[in-house]
Parts: sequence; C-alpha cells; structure tokens
Amino acid sequence: MSAGIKFGTDGWRAVIAEDFTFGNVRACAQGVADYLKSAGSGDKGLVIGYDTRFASEDFAAAAAEVIAGNGIKVILLSKTAPTPVTSYTLTNLKAAGGIMITASHNPANYNGFKYKVESGSSAPTEVISVIEKNTNEALSSGKINRIELKDAIKKKSVAFHDPYHAYAKHLGKLIDLEALRQRKLKLVVDSMFGAGIGYFKSLLEGGQVEIHEINRVRNPLFPGIQPEPIGKNLGKLARQVIRDNAAVGFATDGDADRIGIVDENGKYRNTQEVFALLAMYFLDVRKERGAIVKTLTSTDMLYKIGELYKVPVFETQVGFKYVAPVMIAENALLGGEESGGYGFRGHIPERDGMLAGLYLLDYIARTGKSPSQLLADLYKKVGPHYYDRVDIHLTEESTQKTRAAIASLGDIDKIGQQKVVRLDKTDGFRYKLEDGAWLLIRFSGTEPLIRIYAESSSAEEVQKLIQDGQKILGV
Repeated sequence: MSAGIKFGTDGWRAVIAEDFTFGNVRACAQGVADYLKSAGSGDKGLVIGYDTRFASEDFAAAAAEVIAGNGIKVILLSKTAPTPVTSYTLTNLKAAGGIMITASHNPANYNGFKYKVESGSSAPTEVISVIEKNTNEALSSGKINRIELKDAIKKKSVAFHDPYHAYAKHLGKLIDLEALRQRKLKLVVDSMFGAGIGYFKSLLEGGQVEIHEINRVRNPLFPGIQPEPIGKNLGKLARQVIRDNAAVGFATDGDADRIGIVDENGKYRNTQEVFALLAMYFLDVRKERGAIVKTLTSTDMLYKIGELYKVPVFETQVGFKYVAPVMIAENALLGGEESGGYGFRGHIPERDGMLAGLYLLDYIARTGKSPSQLLADLYKKVGPHYYDRVDIHLTEESTQKTRAAIASLGDIDKIGQQKVVRLDKTDGFRYKLEDGAWLLIRFSGTEPLIRIYAESSSAEEVQKLIQDGQKILGV
C-alpha cells in the first residue's frame, strides 16, 4: 500500500478487499502490539471485539493472531458486540486496551479498525500517531509477528469471552432497569442489521415493555439502508412506530455506539434535540449536576441549558477522542456530538447507543410525556432551534477543487443578509452570525465528504444557510 495507512477521527476505515485486507489488518495489530510493548503495558492483555460486517470475526481473529504472536494475551469476544460493549469489557477486565473491528455507519463495502485505550475511550491523537507510525513501519518492513489462532488458543494466549452479562449488570447500576421493565410502553427498535441486534430486548425483557425489533438479523449487505441512524435512513422505523402506536422508536448504527430517535408520530428527531433532551433528563428529572461536554458541531441549546441549571458547558473539536478527556477531567455529567453519540458519567467515557436509549425511555416513563411533548417543554425553556446538515460526496477530482476552495476561505463580512460576528477555525470554518445562528463547513474525518452544518431559530434560515455554504464552496 504505497500511500500507507492513515487513521482518521476514529480509527482506520477502508473498502474491504481493496485496502481493508488481512495483511493490512495484521499490520495495524502489529502497530498496536509495538505501542503496548513500548508503553510497558502489554502484560495487561488486550480485548478484541467485532461487529456484524462481512468477515469481521475473521479480521478480529487475524488481529488476535498478531497480538498473541507478540506475547500479549488476547481476550477475544465470543460473538459480535457493539463498540461500547467492547470498551466496557476492557475496563471491566482491566486490560491495556482494545481493538474493535468495525466501520461504524459506513457503507457495506467498508470495514474498519478502532483502538480503545485503558479507559475505554477512543485513543487520543498522540497514541494514534504512534500506532499509525508503527503500522506503516510494519507494512514496509514486513516484520509482523503471528501465531496461528488454534495454537494461540492451545497455549492460552487467546481466550474467548462473552461480554453481555457483565455489561448488563453494570447498566443496572446506572439506571433502575427493573422499574423501567414494569412500565407499560411500546418500543420499536431498528438495529440496522448491526451489532446492537437483540440488546434492547435482552435488557428490557421480563416486564411490561413491548419491543418490536426490525432489521434484527445479521446481514453484512445492510440491504436497503446505510447503517447510520439519521432521518433519511429511518423511514421503515417511522412507519413501524405509527403502525404499532409505539411510544418511541430507536435506531442504532452499525456498531451501536450511536442512536437515532423517531417520536410517537413517526417524526425523526434530530441529534441536537436528543442531546438537549438527555441534558434535561439528568438536570431536571434526576436532579444531577455536572459539566456538559459538546463538540463544536453540537447545538447551542446546551449553552442555554447550562445557564438555566448553572452547570458549565465545554466545547471541543469533532470526535469523541476530544470529548472523552474533558469528560474525565471535569467528571462531566454527559458528553456528546452531533453525530448522535453520547457518553455518560459513571460509565465509560465513550458513546453508547443502548444506554442513551435506556435513559431516554426512562425520561418518557418517569414524566409520562411523549417525545414531542418533552421537546415542546424544552423549547419553552430555550426557544426554538432548527438544525440541518448536508453531506457532499467527493471524488478525487472534486476533493482537490473543494480543498482549494476551503483553503481560500477566511473572513467573510456577511452570509446572506446576516453579519458575521465571529469566525472559529478550530475544526473547519464556523461562522457565527449576529442573530445567534451559525454555519460550519468542514471535511469529514471518517469519509470522503465535505459537511455543511447550520443552526438557527428559523427552519427557513437553516436551509438558506446550507445553500449559502454550498455557494461558498461552489458545489
């Protein structure tokens, strides 16, 4: 691979058989092994998990052979598991870190390699830089230590582990699952053929909660959908919620670290609304206090909520690897990002779609209100907020053109009829406007995309801002 392997916002992702090959996965595993040995933590062992994508268990086995071949014990999960389950498992077993084979929400022809550090969170940039350097050195030198899986198992260098029961027991300490199970609620779950299959059912079974799960079998083709829980992909879920007269609909992405919500009317509620609702649940219903950590693409509603409940709000670059350290340092109540990933105090500093869903269901159960009613209450407190995001897919040619357009961006006096009052270049170009609205233009860290984001108190202005962003880029 002449260009080498490049880790993005959350690991390395590539097209299966083109770049995502057994050879390259083994090189990544060698990069991790070399990092652990240099850090002096290899004796703690490493957890390896995998999702439902094509051959994920085989890629996980390939990684296990290399880690074991370097004298590091491997705890290999015995079945497909969500990323947060892998992350929790490594903290519970006090392992040095973890590898997760997943491409999250990417299309079906992708797979990926994530590395999690000892806390269970995404690896910080300085760790990823070392692993990336080690990986490419292994690729160029061909020096990859490996032991056949069957031999590693015989030598007890690789042990299989079922992660579910310890994870479920831990969640039971964060939320009263038994009380929640006794609520008479109907829930529709779209597992999107991903690693979250069966989790809500298992966690809530044995009571009065009725669960109808769709797309609940493993299918690496993700037929008819991309496993990203956003509005355009949740039509089937919305129709099922209406058909079942359900209280709410949940969708988890390919590795179930993110969640999407459909309300009782079958209307998709965007990730910004969900983040604000989670904040209200903890602050208003559970009466807990603590900092909120958001990425710069997340809603400004959180600042207003922070003022109302007198809690600090911290802002980071895009990517949970930036959110997690601030959560840890501030003992934050919750952290999240615009993509629909939310992390919580008392749990791992990492996104967890199942726990986010349980908290939201508990919010509905405790208040006796529907999601639309809870949102109406929210907007009474913070005023109306509208949001949208447009993803522009790039070819190699258009990428160069768009990069040139972005490189020429800078201070702009006005966008539409609005005066620009502040430009933030922390991660892309975010233009804050005089009425409080904002427009952000940035490259995705996980896909060949340019993303345009906007938030305003007017739905019409959001769409105008998105169009203005497209005009600025010439796309």
